[in-house]
Amino acid sequence: MNLAFEVKAAFAPAGVLSRAEDHFVSRSGQTDMALAVAHAIEHAETLVVEASTGVGKTFSYLVPALLSGERVLVSTATKALQDQLYGRDLPRLVQALGVLVSTALLKGRASYVCLHRLSMARHESGTADKSALRSLAKIEQWAQTTKTGDLAELPGLDERSPLIPLITSTRENCLGSQCPQFKNCHVNLARREAMAADVVVINHHLFFADLTVRESGMAELLPSVRIAIFDEAHQLNETGVQFLGENLTTGQLLDFCRDLLGAGLQLARGLLDWSIVVGNCERAARDLRLCVGQSYPGAKLRWTELAPENLDHAVWENALDGVSAALDEACAALDTVSEIAPDFVRLHERAVVLTERAKDFAKSAKPGFVRWVDVGTQLRLVESPLTIAEAVKTRLLSTSEGSSKTWIFTSATLGEDEALSWFTQPCGLESAHVLRVGSPFDYPNQAALYVPQNFPKPAEPAHLEKVAESAARWARTLGGRTMILTTTLRAMRLIGNLLTDDFETTGDLEVLVQGALPKRVLIERFRSGNAGGQKGCILVASASFWEGIDVPGDSLQLVIIDKLPFPPPNDPMAEARSRALEAQGQNAFNGYFLPEAAIALKQGAGRLIRRETDQGVLVVCDGRLASMGYGKRLIRAMPPMKKLFTEDELIAQLQILTKPGTTVCWPS
Repeated sequence: MNLAFEVKAAFAPAGVLSRAEDHFVSRSGQTDMALAVAHAIEHAETLVVEASTGVGKTFSYLVPALLSGERVLVSTATKALQDQLYGRDLPRLVQALGVLVSTALLKGRASYVCLHRLSMARHESGTADKSALRSLAKIEQWAQTTKTGDLAELPGLDERSPLIPLITSTRENCLGSQCPQFKNCHVNLARREAMAADVVVINHHLFFADLTVRESGMAELLPSVRIAIFDEAHQLNETGVQFLGENLTTGQLLDFCRDLLGAGLQLARGLLDWSIVVGNCERAARDLRLCVGQSYPGAKLRWTELAPENLDHAVWENALDGVSAALDEACAALDTVSEIAPDFVRLHERAVVLTERAKDFAKSAKPGFVRWVDVGTQLRLVESPLTIAEAVKTRLLSTSEGSSKTWIFTSATLGEDEALSWFTQPCGLESAHVLRVGSPFDYPNQAALYVPQNFPKPAEPAHLEKVAESAARWARTLGGRTMILTTTLRAMRLIGNLLTDDFETTGDLEVLVQGALPKRVLIERFRSGNAGGQKGCILVASASFWEGIDVPGDSLQLVIIDKLPFPPPNDPMAEARSRALEAQGQNAFNGYFLPEAAIALKQGAGRLIRRETDQGVLVVCDGRLASMGYGKRLIRAMPPMKKLFTEDELIAQLQILTKPGTTVCWPS
């Protein structure tokens, strides 16, 4: 029996999946994708699949992979998706298919408690206040019983907690085999389990981190895997360029200072004046940050010369030299105590690496790379390749192991043309087989699109006020159930503040704003809507909320996008990619800015309809979508929704959506 036959039988109306899954519906698109994956597995091919929302792509790649009997690596975009795949989807399918396979979950170091650093955490300044000590006590109690050490097991631990850097390790500060807790190390345990498993679930960050430093255990794991699958593959290029470049941050320097002071005072107190050594490093980091002055937090400074834009070259050079000198002094101090504990050996290695980075950034950027400075609470110096194409071709597909593997790349949004060139070109996958699978949803009868024509232009100050004012009116009509997606954090904060002020006065709806609470808490509250006598909700968010958010049913029936999501034209990466296209004789707007906007718009629109029974309206508060010639191209990239032409039509449809059990009849 060949693999294609088994796969087709599994997805048949009376197949094993229909018997195992209460809500399973046989879909031709899902079966087509599964058969394409099976063919790629049997012939060791590279396959790129755009599977639109509702196809069920997870089952489409997992079923043939599990039935193949081969060793499988699955990479997802986020740790949350990892947990869902490993904790829900894989166990259900393994049981349904009756296959005997072992599975393992592997995350990066920052996801696991480090027992050695946990034992030292009470001596850190970050645990001085009572609240931090109480949280630390809970972690210490949990650490005595956990089998995995995965911090995701602690529901009360905020992912933004300042305790996390104190109780987890990094590649730089891990002591390796010299660690007193090496035998009990949760990271090593997870890696051993991954090496022994038939199916391993990782994330893109872990994959690319290993591709650059060969440290996470993937160097041993990947050659033994026959099938590598990348879900949510649209994030691959942007994730990859983060790791294939180089960065130096004042945060890294201050983390080093914190660890150096902690180890010095605990393990070698009195042998050196650690406060002076650490103080010099902290001063150098502070001086580097002060170079940029009062630059707006979130700004990105172009860096095409020896110093970033608008910065004095001599001052910048002196600041980088100061960092190198302070780290050299730290190296000399650590040399004198290196035999006392392995902590000092590792700290010395970190200081050397940081010094080398500071010296590299004092030179010109490497050819084919773009350099800039991120300004925030910390300063981040970045040098990055424009794409991951070269790395994929040379480090993955062209290796002897790579040529005998099956590589599957899939997502709901990978491009707007048949070749999916938005994804395949920057990822070096132009020669891959490509498949596009349409959504099973009946978008013309489930959703509508409204583009207001009486709004101020997006560049005008009054635009965001008009968005907030209108969103409040529409959300009141619907009783909440509204998500506002903004293209910038500034817009998110302004709209969030205006809506909060409005509804604090009336008290009829609750306004949730990204950043006010952990993401998981916000989503859970939004999904619950007005259940149990709660108020209806409006969620205002940006960035990561444009994708990966699943709110099916009546909890979300109105998605509002503030303006067309073009990349910022003055972003250093956008500028560099534009220049590269123009050097090839291409138009940067048509070749870069429009495709980027189309993909982002498609992602945002995808939040609206998540099930066959969902209904709702998408509002894009940008008249250019209807008035400019390129608007047609952007509309074609989105699902084929019905059009609403006036606000009266919008209000009428929202009123219908508030009536339980009513099916909306969209106007022709």
